[in-house]
Amino acid sequence: MTGTPAVEDLLRTLAPRVLGTLVRRHGAFDACEDAVQEALLAAAVQWPEDGVPEHPRGWLLTVATRRLTDRWRSERARRDREAAVFTRERADEPDPGPDEDRPADHDDTLTLLFLCCHPALTPSSQVALTLRAVGGLGTAQIARAFLVPETTMAQRVSRAKQKIRASGARFVLPPPQERDERLRAVLQVLYLIFNEGYTASSGPDLQRADLTAEAIRLARALHRLLPDDGEVAGLLALMLLTDARRAARVGDGGLLIPLTEQDRTRWNRDAVAEGAALITAALTWSPPGPYQVQAAIAAVHAEAARPEDTDWPQILALYRLLSHLAPNPMVTLNEAVALAMADGPSAGLDLLRPLDDDARMSGHHRLFAVRAHLLEMSGDVEAAMAEYQRAARATTSLPERRYLESRARGVRGATGDARFQ
Repeated sequence: MTGTPAVEDLLRTLAPRVLGTLVRRHGAFDACEDAVQEALLAAAVQWPEDGVPEHPRGWLLTVATRRLTDRWRSERARRDREAAVFTRERADEPDPGPDEDRPADHDDTLTLLFLCCHPALTPSSQVALTLRAVGGLGTAQIARAFLVPETTMAQRVSRAKQKIRASGARFVLPPPQERDERLRAVLQVLYLIFNEGYTASSGPDLQRADLTAEAIRLARALHRLLPDDGEVAGLLALMLLTDARRAARVGDGGLLIPLTEQDRTRWNRDAVAEGAALITAALTWSPPGPYQVQAAIAAVHAEAARPEDTDWPQILALYRLLSHLAPNPMVTLNEAVALAMADGPSAGLDLLRPLDDDARMSGHHRLFAVRAHLLEMSGDVEAAMAEYQRAARATTSLPERRYLESRARGVRGATGDARFQ
């Protein structure tokens, strides 16, 4: 999509509502999604020059419907071997009115999110389809964000739409017995999008602000649709509290700055205040879930004006609760750091040992990096240096590699041994 930032923001907001209406009316998710993308492109070209129409959603819906009709006519013509040629109507005709079959404020975004996170799809396909259909991003934009060729991403999106069609999924909210499970998938997809933006898994950049912003925008939309869901509120709070540190995470030359060394005056205090208020309120009326607990941990970090003011015993207690609610090795890694800060590095290293036998962590750079950090805390500088170097070799993120190599050099210098100069 091209155009001014204001137009792009408006189109991204309208895209899921237009697609939802089109799919609800006509079915055929894949054809409707392609038609909406064409309408978005037409708007991105025309609106900056001609002005935003009085009813922008109705304009997009009409243009997308025409594109869809043209496509079906063309396919029917080919099937019937007719010689007739159908000419597309111009997209710059008089502005249509708002959608008439539902109230103007009706929003199908939630149904669309559930459809994009259908259990027939792989997580990577769910992410790609959500960014395209709900986020309004073009295939090229998504491909650039995940550092894959555009053709690869186009195939991934195409396969996802084919699976949606083959599954026979209807454009309706899932029944109550399935809704909670599907909502967990929706939250996981938004969480994955945010994480990829906050710490890119590969490539030259540490962060991709466009992805984190898109994840927060979609989480806000979901929170508006489900204001009484504690985990939705928790996820949005977690994103806000985490993204608030973004400006302080990168130093000169793009070098990563860890949490304990960040200039906390550069944290976005408005985002911190909003996130803290969200999670504080959610925990008063909702049983704690994994996203709420993670948001609470981020809020405790945000409350500390200096690293030495951090309430590590409280963070450790929250990580133990998180390990009970959603046990996984990444939680254990963070719990080990909190345990080391509260009770000493030896306790943290003991907690890490079982992860050596966990296949999910085999060769993972974060396990090596956390062990290196705790070894450095314990004074075993040679072992720490070896683990930092091991972590640097294992990561595919260039900024993380540079940071880990710098830590290894720092530990090496601390030995005072000429062999390591």
